[in-house]
Amino acid sequence: MKKQLLAAVLGFSTLSFAGAAVANVTVPHLETTGSGEVTAQPDMAVFSVAVEETRPTAKEAKKAVDKAVTAFVERLQAKGIERTNIQSANISLQPQYHYPKDKKPELVGYRANRHITVTVKDLEQLNSYLDSALGDGINRINNIELKVSNEDEYIEQARQAAIKDAMVKAESLAKGFGEKIDGVWRITYQAASPRPMMMRMAMDAAPETSATYQDTQITIRDRVEVVFKLEE
Repeated sequence: MKKQLLAAVLGFSTLSFAGAAVANVTVPHLETTGSGEVTAQPDMAVFSVAVEETRPTAKEAKKAVDKAVTAFVERLQAKGIERTNIQSANISLQPQYHYPKDKKPELVGYRANRHITVTVKDLEQLNSYLDSALGDGINRINNIELKVSNEDEYIEQARQAAIKDAMVKAESLAKGFGEKIDGVWRITYQAASPRPMMMRMAMDAAPETSATYQDTQITIRDRVEVVFKLEE
């Protein structure tokens, strides 16, 4: 009688994967999902800040935010950040209305917003750049993404760990059922998207609070689904 052994390990979409695999695999087999992860200390960051101003006219509102952005960009460049690592082109203008009771809305001004995204290659300078933002009229820090510059190396390490994990599980399961692995029948892999460490910081955050990113670690994960053949 033909032998079949199915191992559903770490059930991330395992049922759908198993169904598709069983429909096509015509040999005794075993299926595993391997997971791997590595940790890394961030050495770079991408942060996003914004300036928002309300003025009587759209022209005045735009001029106010443009002035703050220009000053901030010039200060960043003076500190050594290349212009290609600063994105500041986007702007939005919205009319602001007052809504008196039982009367038509009254236009009271315009609100302008501009967002600046900065890639920081030297993490030790991040606080200095954020302080510069405060001094140049930027009034909102949206988020800080901590990253690693050699991300591909860590992804490869996580991938190899996932492969090893799948093989160890398969060998253990086969041995437990008195079977032996006889090669790989199918590999299903979808590249994982590394998730940078996200942080938020208030504009008036204390120095000891804003510096906590220096003690954080990023976890990079990967996984692989494998169908192993069993000896008949």
